[in-house]
Amino acid sequence: MSARVVIVNGLPGVGKTTQAQALASGLGWPLLTKDMFKESLFDSLGWSDRAWSRQLSKASMDLLFVWLESELRAGRDCVIEANFEAERDTPRFVALAERYAVQWVQVLVVCDGETLWQRHINRGNDGSRHPGHQEAAVALELRERLLTGRVAPLLLDAPCIELDTTDLTKIDVATVLQRVRDSFLF
Repeated sequence: MSARVVIVNGLPGVGKTTQAQALASGLGWPLLTKDMFKESLFDSLGWSDRAWSRQLSKASMDLLFVWLESELRAGRDCVIEANFEAERDTPRFVALAERYAVQWVQVLVVCDGETLWQRHINRGNDGSRHPGHQEAAVALELRERLLTGRVAPLLLDAPCIELDTTDLTKIDVATVLQRVRDSFLF
């Protein structure tokens, strides 16, 4: 029997973590997120500038894949969430699928670009994010990407469910959960 993994992907501020938490809770599976590693590293090692934040992002992504491999080795289902990039991260997922019995379902979280840009600005000003993320410093750097409202999906031989978070009141978690469940072969 293969492990089942829901990959929640999208731009910063699009609502990946909120959606991943709802999916993990609804499925009763553990949730692995890049930011839980990154924020722990910030707390342990401190934070300073954007270059340091980028270094910890890379280290956090590496840790996320180490943990995912551990879950796959044990044959456990899980939900994984990060701002994955198709070119950078698809080979990592493919390599894991070559070593372990796994079924992927990708949930690609998208949003209207202007709405996403405003969310990112608000998130930088409301103090809800760990200060190590340096939201204000990142805002202009990410502006063009955020205005697209989406990332390219990972190039996996797996179902991809697009979830639009532009209007959060229109998201029916039960329907999304059912779509995820229906996407797995068992």
